[in-house]
Amino acid sequence: MLEIVLLAMVAAFLGMRLYSVLGRRAEQEEESVPQRFDSDDKPASIARPAQTTAAVPARPIELDGVMPAVERGIREIASADNRFNLGQFLEGARGAYQMVLEAFWNADRETLRELCDDDVYEGFVAAIDAREAAGETLESSLIRIEETRIHSASLDGRMARISVLFIADIASVTRDKDGNVIAGSLDDAIESRDVWTFARNTAARDPNWLLDETDEG
Repeated sequence: MLEIVLLAMVAAFLGMRLYSVLGRRAEQEEESVPQRFDSDDKPASIARPAQTTAAVPARPIELDGVMPAVERGIREIASADNRFNLGQFLEGARGAYQMVLEAFWNADRETLRELCDDDVYEGFVAAIDAREAAGETLESSLIRIEETRIHSASLDGRMARISVLFIADIASVTRDKDGNVIAGSLDDAIESRDVWTFARNTAARDPNWLLDETDEG
């Protein structure tokens, strides 16, 4: 296993979990890095995956091949919020995955504040603060997102939570204060499997979903 990209000294348990999810890279399924991931179109934010200009009537949801518990959760969420659209949600989730990763790598606290709930935000900031205190720099690139699929879904009262599995290729390198590489490589992309949970109160007028939890897939 390659070393954890960020500082193992982050004390907060959430910070450590985020640190592991975003920083650890396994020595498996490496491949040469193609052109750096680049797009002229800014990715859609998870903050507005279900936002529409007008209320949309409920429509059938295609859930072929998913586990019964997942299907039940999605249908419960759709029943509680007739604006919910699974396709739009997944598109927004993909955009949020890229935006959050890039904000974390670039120490963009403002973007993280917009997309994460309090606990997750504090965990990211703790890891960023520790990295900066050590004088380390992080250079990373999301090469591609290979797969995005619903991992679990539930409705607890009015609170909807949907966990999404992301399978992506990421290249990353960490340098010390003198510019020496201490972990990772930009010449190889490593498969990353992350399960991120997004949450939203279906009774709220605010259509935004926030990143509520991260874990490894």
